[in-house]
This record gives sequence, C-alpha cells and structure tokens, in this order.
Amino acid sequence: MAKFQPRVHSDERDDGLREKMIAVNRVTKVVKGGRILGFAALTVVGDGDGRVGMGKGKSKEVPAAVQKAMEEARRRMVKVSLKSGTIHHNVVGRHGAATVMMAPAPKGTGIIAGGPMRAVFEVMGITDIVAKSHGSSNPYNMVRATFDALTRSTTPAEIAAKRGKSVEDLFAA
Repeated sequence: MAKFQPRVHSDERDDGLREKMIAVNRVTKVVKGGRILGFAALTVVGDGDGRVGMGKGKSKEVPAAVQKAMEEARRRMVKVSLKSGTIHHNVVGRHGAATVMMAPAPKGTGIIAGGPMRAVFEVMGITDIVAKSHGSSNPYNMVRATFDALTRSTTPAEIAAKRGKSVEDLFAA
C-alpha cells in the first residue's frame, strides 16, 4: 500500500534570494463617497553575494502589496562588488534630503547601520560595514541613497582600467 504524502503549497520561491520588508504605509485616497484605504510596501531582495534590488508595491491588502514589492525588487536587482564581506572604500550617497555615508570595516565589526540601511546590507551579503545617515530618515529616500552610494563604489580593477594601468601600479606609489 502506498503512503499518502500531502502536498504542501508554498508561495516561497526556491531561488536562494533573501527578502526583507522595510516599511508598510497605510495610505488613503479621498473620493466623493469617502476614503479608500490602501497599503504601500517597501522591500529589498538580495542574493547574499552582492546583488540587491528594491521594490515598491501598492494594494488594498498588505500581503498583496508586499508580494508586488518583492516581485519588483527581483526584477530591479543590481550587482555591487564586495571585498570579503565589506565595501572597497568610503562612499557617500544622496537622494532627496537623505545622505548616507559608508565606510569599510575590518572582519568582526558587524553591520553598524540603522533601519533601512541595515536591511539592504543584510540581504546583499555585507557582514562588516560602518554607515551613518544624515538628513531625512524617510525609509524610501534612505534606501535610494544607499543604492546611490553602492552604485558609486568602485573596485581597484575598475580604477586601474580607467587610468590605463595595472592594479599593482596603483598600489606601488
């Protein structure tokens, strides 16, 4: 007699991506008959190896808004080069009134960053970093400023190629 195996339905995709929800806002639209209630979600998705994406989703229910945001984050992933769990150099990012500063940290330091920035670093695989935010604490702008800083960061190989030198020549001086 064959054993009965129940099927477990899972909405989770087995693609190895880490997902974090940063914020859920309750929003209202005022119409002639009253107010229409909705939800807006902000999420980040990363592979733990330098790829990270941000997504926003809106819906009448929270789970649907989060799902839309996760799908958008998966579509809009960018690659950032890391150096053994941290970034290569100090970098500043800006978006709107939000400014974030990031600095590489030695092994064992951990993620020293607040709120939305911490979520971005965790999903993308950064283990050691020191970050500080100035200005606006709006999660949307902080995440965008973090992405701005991460896309501005470069590797020694990229700088050497731009200058027409080898990596050894850069560090020889």
